[in-house]
Amino acid sequence: MELLQLKYFRTVARLEHMTKAAEQLHIAQPALSRTISRLEEDLGVLLFDRVNRQIRLNAFGKTFLSKVELALSLLDEGKKEVMEMAGLERGTISIATNTLNCLSPAVEAFREKFPNVRFRINQIAPTETYSISELLEQGITDLGFGPIAFGKPGIRECSVLQTKIFLAVPSGHRLEKQSSITLEQAADEPFIEYKTGHPFRKANDEISRRAGIQRTILCEVDEPAALHGLVRSGLGVAFLPGCKWNDVAQYSLLPIQDSDNKHTFFVSWNETRYLSEAAREFQYFLIDYYAKEGVSA
Repeated sequence: MELLQLKYFRTVARLEHMTKAAEQLHIAQPALSRTISRLEEDLGVLLFDRVNRQIRLNAFGKTFLSKVELALSLLDEGKKEVMEMAGLERGTISIATNTLNCLSPAVEAFREKFPNVRFRINQIAPTETYSISELLEQGITDLGFGPIAFGKPGIRECSVLQTKIFLAVPSGHRLEKQSSITLEQAADEPFIEYKTGHPFRKANDEISRRAGIQRTILCEVDEPAALHGLVRSGLGVAFLPGCKWNDVAQYSLLPIQDSDNKHTFFVSWNETRYLSEAAREFQYFLIDYYAKEGVSA
């Protein structure tokens, strides 16, 4: 049994799709299939159920995957510790986030201060099979960043940023000149929203519920860039955090009266796994960065 076989198996097991796994691993599909077959021969059992060109991880595969994940994670941690002891580099930080636009300025500022640190960023969409908490639990990523406190054993989180929620309206909108609004004034407006399951969608639904309004949702998106673009185009209005990186040149952010609605962002980590010096330093940096930049509201 070879290390490469285990890495290939992990990718196939996560995707349960041989072609997609081969593309992600940058190898030919027949070569990947042969590697998985040899692994199954070594173990003496089939790890996947194969039906009409589809593969599904079976009970043997699920049991084996849990041990492979642990073994590869321990090897990766050992590599990090040895590299730091040898002083080969300042470190590598892997981080998973579903709010990349909020994180990017902090990453840029950190790299200006520590140019030898490398980042591996995994942008998680709401439709991703693996959540940030699962990536942390399995040691696939060092840190998580986003608007969710997981409340899971072993997963720690620290609040680093709070942003007030505004109503974004496009240039020329009838409410554009208002110094502030009530949500009742916008109750009949078409809204641009995130898809169900997105953490911001849950928060926005709660804002509407507390205000006693029923939104007409015209369009649902996955990413902030799409939401911003649709508001700028005049298609509708949206709830947006008052962050300094929001481009408000073509839309206005209106304060919501009698509202204490906020998005809270957390940095999270698995306290049971090794955390590199670089990752620990970035944790502290995030807290200082958002405080000094004055982006919390």
